[in-house]
Amino acid sequence: MFKKYMIVFLISMVPLIELRGAVPYAIAMGLPVLPSYIIAIIGNMVPVPFIFFFARKVLEWGKDKPLIGPFFRFCLEKGHKGGEKLKEKAGKGLYWALFLFVGIPLPGTGAWTGTLAASILDMDFKKSVRAIVCGVILAGIIMGTGTKVIMMISQIF
Repeated sequence: MFKKYMIVFLISMVPLIELRGAVPYAIAMGLPVLPSYIIAIIGNMVPVPFIFFFARKVLEWGKDKPLIGPFFRFCLEKGHKGGEKLKEKAGKGLYWALFLFVGIPLPGTGAWTGTLAASILDMDFKKSVRAIVCGVILAGIIMGTGTKVIMMISQIF
């Protein structure tokens, strides 16, 4: 059981997969929903401070390097575009927009991208983390509910 929870934790830390993949994995493996959900939230949030404080600096440093440059530029551009979209659409509700950006489980809109966007936009760390945590919680609820519904429907057919 510990091994399965550890896998949930690690999956939730992976960029692009994050909690959105960890919660359905946990449910599919038959793990109890609430502990799996909490572990996935914690795993998804572990990288956030590192991304906020260090990712931008590392990406800026590496964007001109021969082997890693293209990928680092891609990450910077994705974060910048995501941040600009947030700014443009949100106005004064920037942190609410960050919450929804992270919380609605669409490809490329998770905690990693939201944190990178917040860092690139020089948003307040504490307010950003609050918005991101709430977004991760919302994404987990949506993914957990959706997975349960799909599993119930699949049992009918």
